[in-house]
Amino acid sequence: MAWVAAVARLRARREPGVLVTVAAVRGHAPRDAGAKLVVGRSATWGSIGGGNVEAVSVDRAREMITASKREPELIDFALNDKVTNQHGVQCCGGTVTVLLEPLPVVRAVAVFGVGHVGLELARILARQDLDLHLVDSRADVLAAERLGVLADAVAQVHVHHTPLLPEEVLEELPPGTHVLIMTHDHAEDAALCDAALRTPGLGSVGLIGSAAKWGRFRKRLATEGGHDEAVIDRIKTPIGLADVTGKEPATIAVSVAADLLRTFESEVV
Repeated sequence: MAWVAAVARLRARREPGVLVTVAAVRGHAPRDAGAKLVVGRSATWGSIGGGNVEAVSVDRAREMITASKREPELIDFALNDKVTNQHGVQCCGGTVTVLLEPLPVVRAVAVFGVGHVGLELARILARQDLDLHLVDSRADVLAAERLGVLADAVAQVHVHHTPLLPEEVLEELPPGTHVLIMTHDHAEDAALCDAALRTPGLGSVGLIGSAAKWGRFRKRLATEGGHDEAVIDRIKTPIGLADVTGKEPATIAVSVAADLLRTFESEVV
């Protein structure tokens, strides 16, 4: 498997990894500068030449994964028989510098409801390096011309048209996905809240709406849904920054996005 495909696989699985590159070669070495190896928790793809250089790089890459290191590292290797190596002798006669770059788990966000606020929120989140899922039961709000404002997105945008049961998308989301519920229909919101509490492995769950709306939902989740109070408390509402009180869609979207980014900062991935 090519290293690009390996990186894409780790991203899709939301698994951490390290991209190992031969950054510089002086003299003779098993591989030229630019050779790459992708290291995951339990597998590797590609090669930087085998031997001690590769074995030490794999060991260090896995230490970086375990420690959730984000900063890249350089390792220098001398390839001669006078160097005591951890994984055997390489006596090509040259020196090699290897760059190890962590591939952090890319966060995922699902926005249920791409109305006025949802679209403004999507425009902001699309500027982040994440997987962005846009879900709506209405085909017109997901029309290509309406979502054209996301054409230059940094995020990988996934559009889900769900005319019948939007909550079924929850089961398809990557592990750890943060969920924001803001549909046009309170009944749809309620069903999504119930389904989110029943879906294992999600990240945070946020609901837009008033205190009165949440009061009704909370009672329904307890009496009809059978959820206990601790489970119901997983849903955050209202969403956004408390001291931002504007009601324009763009203002609400900025507030919600800022609150979500703050959640990212406190999250270990």
